[in-house]
Amino acid sequence: MRGGIGFFSGLQAAGVSSYIALAHNTSPYISAYPWADGFGAKVSNPATLPTGNGLGVAFSPDGAYIAVAHATSPYISTYPWTGSFGTKASDPATLPTADGRCVAFSPDGAYIAVGHTGSPYVSVYPWTGSFGTKVSNPATLPTNAVTAVAFSPDGAYIACSTASAVSPYFFVYPWTGSFGTKVSDPATPVPTRNWGVAFSPDGAYIGVAINSSPYVYVYPWSGSFGAKMSNPATLPPGIPNEIAWI
Repeated sequence: MRGGIGFFSGLQAAGVSSYIALAHNTSPYISAYPWADGFGAKVSNPATLPTGNGLGVAFSPDGAYIAVAHATSPYISTYPWTGSFGTKASDPATLPTADGRCVAFSPDGAYIAVGHTGSPYVSVYPWTGSFGTKVSNPATLPTNAVTAVAFSPDGAYIACSTASAVSPYFFVYPWTGSFGTKVSDPATPVPTRNWGVAFSPDGAYIGVAINSSPYVYVYPWSGSFGAKMSNPATLPPGIPNEIAWI
């Protein structure tokens, strides 16, 4: 099963410019290291480990928290982060319904989104260092496990890639602290299940890692989909598990 990796940059300890964290499929399910042009000594494991395979990891935008999406209830584990793992935050009152596949914080750090393998497939909670009451589900649910979730850089949209075997495979919603009406599918729709989604840093494009050639679709983004961009001249050689922009 796919895992996850995350970076946080910020001066948090003498001589340490950033940290790197990996979610993985054997205990302790999450590993973190200082990063300063190379790996530092592994950070001690959290006192309360995630309960199953780590499948996604994210730092909050201010670097004060780290979240792990994982198999086995409660499916999401979140810890204060000061260059080490703090005491695990209490579980949300309404848990994700099945294995957590991915996790993302909103750009302002006020919400945390978890993609998971059971309906409604995506759960979003207010975040203030603890989980608030789960946000109501979108009116149009994703059609299968959400494999990746991303907020647009301005926080105005939330995108979900899915492992669905039926169209539309890919879902984008306006976001105002609640889900708006699903954005209409692009004129050239994503043709199959997909494993990753990302907005460009300026929010002008959205990219999807998909399960068949050409393996990546990119669209201009302005709150709706523009015409699909031309494929790369040299295609990826196989199915990608994730997509990222810098």
